[in-house]
Amino acid sequence: MTTVMITGVGAIMGYGMLRSLRASHPQMRLVGTDIYPTAVGQAWCDAFERAPLTNSPDYLQWMGEIIERHRVDLVVPGIEQDVHRLSDEREKIAEFNCQFVLNNQKLIDLSRDKWAMHQALLDLKDPSRIPSYIAGNYPDLCALLEVPFILKPRRSYASKGLVRVRDETDFKAHSALLGEHVLAQPLIGTDDDEFTVGVFGDGSGSVCASISMQRYLSKEGATATARIVQIDSLDEVVERLCMLFKPIGPTNLQFRRDGIEWKLLEINPRVSSTSSIRTAFGYNEAAMCVDFYLNGMTPAQPSIRTGFATRFIEDYVVYDRDHF
Repeated sequence: MTTVMITGVGAIMGYGMLRSLRASHPQMRLVGTDIYPTAVGQAWCDAFERAPLTNSPDYLQWMGEIIERHRVDLVVPGIEQDVHRLSDEREKIAEFNCQFVLNNQKLIDLSRDKWAMHQALLDLKDPSRIPSYIAGNYPDLCALLEVPFILKPRRSYASKGLVRVRDETDFKAHSALLGEHVLAQPLIGTDDDEFTVGVFGDGSGSVCASISMQRYLSKEGATATARIVQIDSLDEVVERLCMLFKPIGPTNLQFRRDGIEWKLLEINPRVSSTSSIRTAFGYNEAAMCVDFYLNGMTPAQPSIRTGFATRFIEDYVVYDRDHF
């Protein structure tokens, strides 16, 4: 029996993957891990293990023990921190008798710093690049970017820490971070102009499968509502970027539309937090990971249903005890 382990099952990516795999492979054995003993994802696991912090010195030893204990065949990192740690430790995890869902290492490294990605796009002269600056005073940046513009953490995800600068007071409150921690960018489009594209890459630059959605973010930075779209010009940009960066496996590209142009916000070389929504429309990247990493099967483009999705808070209740 195939056993798949998913980390971070208290987070939306982790438990979304669990539910997607349970729907597509009901007989598969699923192991979930999380640092919190109350992580809701264990409701859809066959076994649950509490994890140490990803940056702990004993993290890899713990993982090796869990993989051996449960005879895990495939590990899917369900949080960004695990992707980064496992990618950095490729030589060590190669000793485990297990496969890992990890993307192109160069792309993972680029994705960790928005300035590094900006520089890569600049070197490639790609028109999807958003002009970015890590130095400048308020008048100079106003002239370059117009007001309002944004200050964005170089190392973050889900729009965390983004600041909209409307005047010099806004700028001065964060200007000390400009450079090492924050970069400045123009404000591209509106909230109606944000799109997320999921692709499954083969590592050579080809897009095996894809799904595109227009989305609206929650205050926490995750997708709150989304609708399926199919836009030829967006597909062309995605194909070009994949040829440049050669993603392997599940990869998420975020865009803003600027008139008739598409501007790249970021590339997340991992499973997306919208994984469960994608599954509902016919794009099950969890099942694709199993086929690709364990069975050597390159995914084909699935038939995507059209429609709209919205997220809401749901309760999972356990009776007669105060734990799972």
